Amino acid sequence: MRFYRPIAPFAAMTFDLDDTLYDNHPVIDKTEKEVLCFIRQYDAKFGHFEHEDLYLYRQAVLEREPDIYHDVTSWRRQSAELMFTHQGFNDEETVRGTNEIMSCFTYWRNQIAVPESTHNTLSILAEQMPLVAITNGNAEPAACGLAHYFEFVLKAGIDGRSKPYPDMYQLAAERLNLPINQILHVGDNLNTDVEGALCSGMQACWINIENKNLMQEPEGRLVPHIEISDLASLVALI
Repeated sequence: MRFYRPIAPFAAMTFDLDDTLYDNHPVIDKTEKEVLCFIRQYDAKFGHFEHEDLYLYRQAVLEREPDIYHDVTSWRRQSAELMFTHQGFNDEETVRGTNEIMSCFTYWRNQIAVPESTHNTLSILAEQMPLVAITNGNAEPAACGLAHYFEFVLKAGIDGRSKPYPDMYQLAAERLNLPINQILHVGDNLNTDVEGALCSGMQACWINIENKNLMQEPEGRLVPHIEISDLASLVALI
């Protein structure tokens, strides 16, 4: 544990989800493979599709609606809808196909292996203060056994612009009924989590799982209050 700024007493913690509480890379890789396989088998028109084809639809949606990136679930849904309409499906077929693809995505997206150490740490922390999840992604804490640790979960798109924008940080403080500087945010990303939290007025804890050098990281424009290498270190702060 390293301290870069004086840390003031805090009465709540907020947490990023992906790559902070679990390794997100394996589930994303698996999900993208399974979704592509599902799409290929859904109709002969998609039999030749590769990841690059899906990417083109995503880019087309982004060009049409630049702010869609704040809501990654809506972005994915609209991309699927565009894929169906572009391939000549009618409205009813497009809705049905999009729903089936999103169901496939949701299932695989939430096959997350949460380490037992994460459960242990969150259980201890939740007994001492309210915890909140703040995510730019579309994992469902309820589907992977994490929801009961949190007072509530905030998701980009539904609850405001994505981090590092201040929307969700400020909303968390409002819903917790706490001054924002009495909340410690924990996350792995120096931009979305550390810089976002600091610019919103929260205190920030960077979880540096990959043993990076903070002073050599291009995204490390603002130093956190604390740097830790494993989640369990947080218990020592309460």
